[in-house]
Amino acid sequence: MAMQTAGIHHITAFVRHAQETVDFYAGVLGLRLVKKTINFDAPEVYHLYFGDGQGSPGTIITFFPYAGSRKGRIGGGQVGITTYAVPAGTLGFWEERLNSFGISFTKSERFSQTYLQFADKDGLRLELVEREEGAPSTWSFGGVPADKAIKGFGGAVLYSTAPERTGSLLVQVMGLQKIGEDAFYTRYQAPADLGNIVDVNIKPMELGAGGAGTVHHIAWRAQDDNEHGLWRSYVEQHGFHPTPIVDRQYFNALYFREEGGILFEIATDPPGFARDEQQEALGEKLMLPEWLEAKRAEVEGNLPPIEVRVLEANPS
Repeated sequence: MAMQTAGIHHITAFVRHAQETVDFYAGVLGLRLVKKTINFDAPEVYHLYFGDGQGSPGTIITFFPYAGSRKGRIGGGQVGITTYAVPAGTLGFWEERLNSFGISFTKSERFSQTYLQFADKDGLRLELVEREEGAPSTWSFGGVPADKAIKGFGGAVLYSTAPERTGSLLVQVMGLQKIGEDAFYTRYQAPADLGNIVDVNIKPMELGAGGAGTVHHIAWRAQDDNEHGLWRSYVEQHGFHPTPIVDRQYFNALYFREEGGILFEIATDPPGFARDEQQEALGEKLMLPEWLEAKRAEVEGNLPPIEVRVLEANPS
């Protein structure tokens, strides 16, 4: 039985500073901090989730802020660029907004679409593209009105050390369709309206190095726990080596590394981020797994304070 992921569930990256990350992704990009928790394997480090107002799959970027961590090198075996979709006709708004915060950007064309490309303070590469598809945002924050706000992921650009093998996996295992090719990239599409367009480099790329400013993994959607179990068997049948299923509180996860060096995760859509907080209060409190709740004071004492705040743009 062939299987097909709906698209990207989330993307997870390394950064250095927790507050700078909150300021950039909430304060500048206008995303919602939907969950403030910790790295379950290193509880002295935050795990921060940003997305749309509901924390929907296909909108979530997550971060591990390690203060003083080494600088990474973007290259093969990574997500090279994280793509965000904005409503049609809004790139001009975003150009002005990035300018107002002193964030440099370039414009690039790919598959007859214009991309606004820039980086966060750690060098993580991002881009905005206008898309008709995808539900409009209902979230407004810090000077980003809902009708101009980021909808979620447009997709991602994958940097592979073995692009033909990565492309084969995307089609034959993950169920994406190859829909185009230009001089530099092959384009693949999943059926969801968001997190669905994936471009892969045509020429093999030299292996990058993990660290601040790089993506750790890209996660793909499974619709529920039953399908998730089928995904694990399916990936294994195709010669890959998935991990056991891991409970991540807000989704279940399994991981495997594809032949181009990129770490893939498959994550369940449910239970979602409202399982332990009211929808209107998402991201306001540090949420801990049950086994760490008794050590809350100690855990909180080891974490730097952070706040979601409205930023003042630089005067023009």
